Amino acid sequence: MEQRRIRIAAVGDELLAGAGDPRALGWLGRALARTNPAPASLVSFTLASPNEGTEELAGRWLQEAGRRFDDGFENRLVIGLSSRDLDLGLTTARSRLNLANILDGASQLSIKVFVVGPPPGLDMDRNLRLAELSAAFGDVTTRRKHVYVDTFTPLVNHGQWRTDLAANGGGPGQAGYGLIAWLVLHRGWYQWLELPEPA
Repeated sequence: MEQRRIRIAAVGDELLAGAGDPRALGWLGRALARTNPAPASLVSFTLASPNEGTEELAGRWLQEAGRRFDDGFENRLVIGLSSRDLDLGLTTARSRLNLANILDGASQLSIKVFVVGPPPGLDMDRNLRLAELSAAFGDVTTRRKHVYVDTFTPLVNHGQWRTDLAANGGGPGQAGYGLIAWLVLHRGWYQWLELPEPA
């Protein structure tokens, strides 16, 4: 029986690259470190772009991720969404459409997608707007039968998350990335990769 070979291309903003993480792993690095693909093989490529909204992401994902995919592999796409659309003045409808275009394009290529939603910040007024955006992202993703991890709802009032943001200039540090990674690992990561969960 031929060994499964999995390739992951991950696109998103600076959180995907682990910006501000003393361990330089971010949430994706932590999730991958906890993933034993055996007997399959797994390789991941992180393609982060700072301060990226969904418009820019929709314009670049296929060209960049496509260069990492290959016919001989199970090609998977991870999307780490940010709150940048709020700063860019995009309507929720436009943000939904941008994500839908990415997901539809991936589905046409038989690429399974794992979407991680934007985490909350410390500004509660902004978080009210972000709650709506995160819910919209989740709706678009699940309607298309891909996996969506809501990081906003579990973390918005989480004491350790808020303490970590306050200590790191508003972005996550080691503790914050660990919390996102925990959510990723416990919200469908292994099922998406079709790998057994660790005991």
